[in-house]
Amino acid sequence: MKPEYDLSVLKSRPNPYAAKLKKPVTIRLSEDVLGYFKGMAAEAGVPYQSLINLYLRDCVMQHRKIQMAWPARAC
Repeated sequence: MKPEYDLSVLKSRPNPYAAKLKKPVTIRLSEDVLGYFKGMAAEAGVPYQSLINLYLRDCVMQHRKIQMAWPARAC
């Protein structure tokens, strides 16, 4: 780099698109579910929150719907 380029005098500024990329949320997960994703994330070498986001994004892209069937109550 040329000596006349003094980057120490430049002021940093926030990325204007960063807020649109991801939204922080609070979610409660079972310990076994969290452990599962943390283990998979460690094997893949990615943060577990990114892995959960990738999994949920795949659900969105595949238009997966959850099928819940509650057992009938015996009277």
